[in-house]
Amino acid sequence: MKKLIIVTAPSGAGKTTIVHHLLRTFPGLAFSVSATNRARRSHEVDGLDYYFLSTAEFKQRVTEGAFLEFEEVYDDQYYGTLKSEMERLWSLGKCIIFDVDVKGATNIKNAYPNESLAIFIKPPSKEILMERLKNRKTETTESLRKRIARATEELTYEERFDKVVVNDVLERAFKEAENVVRAFIGQKDLTAA
Repeated sequence: MKKLIIVTAPSGAGKTTIVHHLLRTFPGLAFSVSATNRARRSHEVDGLDYYFLSTAEFKQRVTEGAFLEFEEVYDDQYYGTLKSEMERLWSLGKCIIFDVDVKGATNIKNAYPNESLAIFIKPPSKEILMERLKNRKTETTESLRKRIARATEELTYEERFDKVVVNDVLERAFKEAENVVRAFIGQKDLTAA
């Protein structure tokens, strides 16, 4: 069974929080660790949060065809899904869950249209999303400006995905995401360790 659950959203909408909840809820899921060339944040662990690559190494792997999908999300800041990561997780018999930007999600969905479920996490409003981004306090003024501009664009992608979960009340969003995933894969496959 090669099933993929693709969770996407604009930055700040809560996709990572929902993905972590689904991983805790369903032992049959495994997280696809993305690769990036951006600087590692102090709380992040290489191979757990991301595979941190130099820009030269990232571009070399692109040339080699090592990525299922990749995107220059911001100027000279790349993210992508390594084919080797997917093979690793499938060899463990897991259903793969992705936490990716909207363009990456679209690319994965196009590559695996019948094996994947793409869930768009939507903030209750654009204003609340902007407030969440500002309250993170992890960004410089310039990087925050870029994230807000990108998030505004990404909100227009909602209709391209299989399901939309509005993250207005987190517990309700958790339950809705659980129900969508359970309906797509089935409880038996999700509880297998």
